[in-house]
Amino acid sequence: MTRRKITRTLLISLLLALLTALNGGSAEARSAVRSKQPEADAGPPYRAALLMDGSSGAVLYQENAHLKWPPASMTKMMLMLIVAERVRDGSARWDDPVTTSRWASKMGGSQVYLKEGEVFPLEEMMQAIVIHSANDASVAVAEHIAGSADAFVDLMNERARQLGLKDTTYHSVHGLPPAKGQEADITSAYDLAVLARELLKYPEVMKWAGTKEAPFRGGAMVLRNTNHLVRDTSWVDGLKTGYYREAGFCVTATGLRNGVRLIAVVLGSPRKNDSFNEAAKLLNKGFASFKILYAVKKGEVVGNDVPVDDGKPKFVRVVAGDDVKVVADKDAKRSFQLELALSGKLQAPLGVQAKVGEVIVKEDGKEIARVPAVTADPVEKATSLWDRLF
Repeated sequence: MTRRKITRTLLISLLLALLTALNGGSAEARSAVRSKQPEADAGPPYRAALLMDGSSGAVLYQENAHLKWPPASMTKMMLMLIVAERVRDGSARWDDPVTTSRWASKMGGSQVYLKEGEVFPLEEMMQAIVIHSANDASVAVAEHIAGSADAFVDLMNERARQLGLKDTTYHSVHGLPPAKGQEADITSAYDLAVLARELLKYPEVMKWAGTKEAPFRGGAMVLRNTNHLVRDTSWVDGLKTGYYREAGFCVTATGLRNGVRLIAVVLGSPRKNDSFNEAAKLLNKGFASFKILYAVKKGEVVGNDVPVDDGKPKFVRVVAGDDVKVVADKDAKRSFQLELALSGKLQAPLGVQAKVGEVIVKEDGKEIARVPAVTADPVEKATSLWDRLF
């Protein structure tokens, strides 16, 4: 080998050695260095989570509860509430015909493939929304109730303010990812749990939220619940899921076991199974760790001999008009005090269940709840002097 070739070979070897050093050594060496470094704590597989007692609204667990986050299709929970309230107050009916507009028929994502001019009863449209998260049905229903989707968004934001949802702002009725120039719907784990508590008041909505699957278009299509916990367990009965890339996988799950009602919210999971698994863990932990105590039961006597002016008889029993449930640790012992606050002097005649004031429930001197105070028995009006005197 000539001197020139030797020099050239040495230069190439030196250059290769230099490049290897600059790149952190060999692959094996780099791997060895990485293996010696401590692994960072990955943290929980979500951005926010919350567990709430469905009866009292008490927060049992929270992490980033007020982090503002896009709820994706869980935006539809507010649509569900407004429609249910309209039906309850009589301004809408479940058998109302809902006509699909051209705009509604163009909604992408999860849908039931509504065609322009197609008509379905409000009840069937709502089943498509609650069970299948149908975006086209959401727009059709919003337009039916408010005249336009934008007008319905105004209703959603107004209702959010009334419920005290301070982390929530809606820009759509369906929760699809915003197009260019649009803003994303925003809420929080806490606000979603509060909204879920309101929806628990409506049996129709909860029936659909707990339905594994249902026929649509006379059975030509099957609506399958997007909530895998509803499909895979017997004790999760709702409520709504959501997903798009920036939002991650999200779920609001409701469960009932041994009379205890819990709500779990998980936001921003990187994988679908993570959202369901973490919600199930929260619910199971809640059922294992907490119990429900009755501070007062409906019908419990809070006043035995309450005087009634011109009454026959002259006294009446007053009872609590509703339950007050309190969530507590399994081993906790709690003590409650009841106070009867009458609206004023009782005047005959009085029927059964006549509201005469409130029952104030306290714990350690602090008010925790109020329920109506009602009469347990009827009281006639005294018509003779003898009755008035005796």
